[in-house]
Amino acid sequence: MTTTLPAPPSTDWWRDAVFYQVYIRSFADGGDDGVGDLAGLRARLPELAALGVDALWINPFYPSPMADHGYDVADPRDVEPVFGDLAEFDAVLAQAHELGIRVTIDLVPNHTSDQREWFQQALAAGPGSPERARYVFREGRGPDGATPPNNWPSIFGGPAWTRVPDGQWYLHLFAPEQPDLDFTHPEVLADLEHTLRFWLDRGVDGFRIDVAHGMAKAPGLPDVAFDEETGIFDDHGPDDPRLDQDGVHDIHRLVRRVLDEYPGAMTVGEVWVSSEERLARYLRPDELHSAFNFRLLTADWTATDLRAAVVDSLAAVAATPAPACWVLSNHDRPRHVTRYGDGELGTRRARAAALLQLALPGMAFVYNGDELGMPDVELPDEALTDPVWFRSGGAERGRDACRIPVPWSGEHPPYGFSDGTETWLPMPAGWGALTAEAQAGDPGSMLSLYRRALQLRRSLAGELTWQSAPEGCLAFRRGDHAVLVNLSGAPVPLPAGEVLLASAELTGGHLPDDAAVWLAV
Repeated sequence: MTTTLPAPPSTDWWRDAVFYQVYIRSFADGGDDGVGDLAGLRARLPELAALGVDALWINPFYPSPMADHGYDVADPRDVEPVFGDLAEFDAVLAQAHELGIRVTIDLVPNHTSDQREWFQQALAAGPGSPERARYVFREGRGPDGATPPNNWPSIFGGPAWTRVPDGQWYLHLFAPEQPDLDFTHPEVLADLEHTLRFWLDRGVDGFRIDVAHGMAKAPGLPDVAFDEETGIFDDHGPDDPRLDQDGVHDIHRLVRRVLDEYPGAMTVGEVWVSSEERLARYLRPDELHSAFNFRLLTADWTATDLRAAVVDSLAAVAATPAPACWVLSNHDRPRHVTRYGDGELGTRRARAAALLQLALPGMAFVYNGDELGMPDVELPDEALTDPVWFRSGGAERGRDACRIPVPWSGEHPPYGFSDGTETWLPMPAGWGALTAEAQAGDPGSMLSLYRRALQLRRSLAGELTWQSAPEGCLAFRRGDHAVLVNLSGAPVPLPAGEVLLASAELTGGHLPDDAAVWLAV
């Protein structure tokens, strides 16, 4: 008798996978406190399987004082009680795997919470101590040391240095509650490896690496050459001593050596650099498996800008082993429904953008709520929670508008998100038609469009080949499939072929403006 063994799991499953970003606070509340959690995520996993995603990326769920909603990590190897516990995480992981969904999690290596035991030890130990060497402590400038060690601005606004009572200063590229680690210290590198193995041994399938172009600082910490304080993740080029320094690549090589011991495990880096050549350096064979390219996310709604975003993104990875990685929205940027015009116009364009994104070769990331067409929500000042709002003295409203909880069912807030009545960010009235429940039974809904696109996407194969197109349009082929996106301002004739999926109703053999279509040719 011959026994047929199951095929080994693919180790490069991620190369064309669709990842669903779970902003854990806003996805689903398994209780009544109005904050999303792991129990809520586990209860909704069947709906994500029905949507057709291949993998999850879960934003930080680690113990945290929540100065930056979880990106200030007090313990990188445990679960914040607000979100559950390790047993609940293991249950999410097991059920996701049963449903055929991989699970990747956020890794936040650049900094810790100021409440992490390491930093508390550093404060207690004093200047020159081994405990302080894990972080970036320096003496101030001037006769009494009252001036920061250099002129670096924080990415969240204000100076990147905070003084402690004994007179020294510590570096924080983000909020003061997020002190930067010193990655020249062997204990810091060993701790990073410990964290990687802790989660890989539990069965996670990979990591999204936060601020993957951080961690290494220019030797000597020289002053920055630009005058203005930076906005969130603005790229000031290769001369910015805070970010994208050569030493960061050694850290990624360490990460890769660990992951290579776990077949199938992968990394995707958050690398906010505008140069395609600089991005490609992170994608060398012994570094990151992939990296977000944010060109599509930052592109204007014009054929010229979108085509340039696609061309440049493909060029960035052409000489690397990595696939392209496409993003339209995330928890740090305005949602694309709002960017494209809000209301009916923004939704119409977002439908077309979804078919563009999902037809492109490589990986795609869908931010929770994209599949429902969620817009940003303008909140009153008193409801804002983002540290950017507070650090900028109210000059920047921050990122709360794109982090509103997901509406699941019903006609009134909290739309099935929570068993309670209040949510951590307020949900607006009038979202009854936006809920997953309302859209599931409507074949013309955004949710139905995403489900069908994710189903059909599996048959797309081959490299992208540009085709001639009417002015103001994008047209390309992938194997036996053609894609046309119309941004011309008027209807255009459909190419020859069988229509598989369109983002808007087709009339008279034409594709209307602000619409996209997939065809079998």
